Amino acid sequence: MSVILRSSADPAAVIAAARAQVHEVDPNLPLYKLQTLEDLVSSSVSQPRFYMLLLGGFAAVALLMAAIGMYGVIAYGVSQRSQEIGVRMALGATRDRVVRMVLGQGMALALLGAVAGVVGALFATRGMQSLLFGVSAGDPAIYMGVAAVLVAVAALASYLPARRAARTEPQMALRGEG
Repeated sequence: MSVILRSSADPAAVIAAARAQVHEVDPNLPLYKLQTLEDLVSSSVSQPRFYMLLLGGFAAVALLMAAIGMYGVIAYGVSQRSQEIGVRMALGATRDRVVRMVLGQGMALALLGAVAGVVGALFATRGMQSLLFGVSAGDPAIYMGVAAVLVAVAALASYLPARRAARTEPQMALRGEG
């Protein structure tokens, strides 16, 4: 049997009063699991909350790894094209133009990946529907928000090698030293 008490008073005082009343009726009647509704709700959602925090931590690590991977791929591509970038700069390309070129290539790949990811996620919504509460599996704001975060991370990962490519000295790059 469960009894729920509603009061605006201090929960500890209500629990003490309830114990006294039950003890007055029958001193041998045991009372157990006396807790506030807040504690009951908190304990009932503690495991799902832990899983979501764990999942969020894994997602943050995955985002960091994706950023490092994108940076590595773009930096490698820029280093492989250092002579081409040196020729472009020797022929008059400005540092801003080189940054835009490298950033543009990185962002084109990021946007293509974001579109493919959104399409793939839309196909996966049927399997996710049973795991979500209070949120639609096809919520466009969530899809666009996640895609925007990933594109922003890709922009940052592309900007660093682009800036390094813009500092390339044409004479060094043409000699194969840059």
